[in-house]
Amino acid sequence: MSIVRRPKTPREKYGEELRLRRIAAGFTQEQLSEIVVCSPTLISHWEAGRRLPKPDDARRIDQALGTGGFFERWLEDLESRYDPRFSTAVELEQQATLVQQFALTLVPGWLQTPEYARAVFAAYRPNSTEEELDQKVVSRTERGRILHGSSTPVIWTLLDEAVLRRAVGGPQVMADQLNKIADLAESRRIRLHVLPYRVGAHPLMESLLTLMSFEDSAPVAYVDAFETGRLMDDPPLVSACQTAYALALSDALPRKESLALVRAAAKEHAHGQQ
Repeated sequence: MSIVRRPKTPREKYGEELRLRRIAAGFTQEQLSEIVVCSPTLISHWEAGRRLPKPDDARRIDQALGTGGFFERWLEDLESRYDPRFSTAVELEQQATLVQQFALTLVPGWLQTPEYARAVFAAYRPNSTEEELDQKVVSRTERGRILHGSSTPVIWTLLDEAVLRRAVGGPQVMADQLNKIADLAESRRIRLHVLPYRVGAHPLMESLLTLMSFEDSAPVAYVDAFETGRLMDDPPLVSACQTAYALALSDALPRKESLALVRAAAKEHAHGQQ
């Protein structure tokens, strides 16, 4: 029986062409990385279609391989519809086999209800028109499709208790949001843990963190803050992030207790008890 493979995405075609042109030019990934001034791991991600080079990187690739602007021009057709600061991380989410996310004060994007997302965007951009808010909400809601696809990653969601307590969008919006998270946990679509206030200081208290692992490529880590985001593929940095996540997870409530706390917080919001 022949194996039916899914069609290559435009990014995968870009990466495949880069690999073929690199080999034809007689470069190893390490040699090309020295010319482009990046890590060999990053070259690997580009060739696997998991990430795209920045325009300056693509320009250096063309110079190194003698491709006359080919990769820089093609790159213009592959621009993401997401905010540049986390567009690459969003694309990687779709290809990961394991995603471990930590949220400090805000529900992670792909778990957000439309109403919660709208309240977040309205707070970030108070002068946005209703149309602009609608576009942002649709874009964010589309990310949630990863939770319901036929081929989806294993998802660990670690929430600081602060995420449960801040009434984003009002009591009912918050109650609906927390019940959605609890429903996903009960259906085993996500593995949910909560870091309670009583833990005090913990290794992840300074940032949102997402760890992503892949079947045939090196893991990456993504941290997010106000108007900025950083995707890390340097092995020592990724390892440090993995260790911090593991340490924080060791202080979290067990799954059943975490679920119970989320349900209780949802009821408190619904009845105006927060």
